[in-house]
Amino acid sequence: MTEENRQDPQQLWNAVDGYVNERLVPADDALTGALAASDAAGLPAIAVAPNQGKFLHLLARTLGARTVLEIGTLGGYSTIWLARALPSGGRLISLEYSEEHAEVARASLARAGLDAIAEVRTGPALETLPKLEAEPGAGPFDLFFIDADKVNNPRYVEWALRLSRPGSLIVVDNVVRSGKITEESEDPAVRGTREMFDAIAREPRLDATAVQTVGTKGYDGFLLARVVD
Repeated sequence: MTEENRQDPQQLWNAVDGYVNERLVPADDALTGALAASDAAGLPAIAVAPNQGKFLHLLARTLGARTVLEIGTLGGYSTIWLARALPSGGRLISLEYSEEHAEVARASLARAGLDAIAEVRTGPALETLPKLEAEPGAGPFDLFFIDADKVNNPRYVEWALRLSRPGSLIVVDNVVRSGKITEESEDPAVRGTREMFDAIAREPRLDATAVQTVGTKGYDGFLLARVVD
């Protein structure tokens, strides 16, 4: 067995992410500052990895998105990546349960010069979404990024569909759960994610797939769905 084969998988994943980020995802003050502010405020270190943030950014730009709805703001790291992809006049609304997290995110967005584009709203998303739907001109949204409590993933996807248009994209993070989605589990996050997969499989208005990922965030994956009708 070679030394490479004996290497710890997580160390290898970290090294590859480091290699990719160094060459393709240059750091800047706004992004590193957002992570530093999150750490200083004691937020959990669960933001998307830099290369994943860049992926979201490129996805939004490729789609030509003008409007984005994010469910789960945390410290605003992914919010910055997505907001930077929007053209002049674009709009991003991010929903965050915790007021403490939202304040950290708002400050980071302001430092990044994105506070006129990106708005963070607080409260349980399932209470905020009906209010958003009732606002004149609030939707439809071109791109949805769902990265919040996994128990409610099925409900969040339902709401994304309600606030979408044909051609809208829905991205749901952390859907592989280290492979646990293949198991009948008592873990509420796994159960919610499996329920979401089943609901999407039954939904004729969605065309979807999921991709497994490895990297600094460990073993997980994301789901991508396109609204077809």
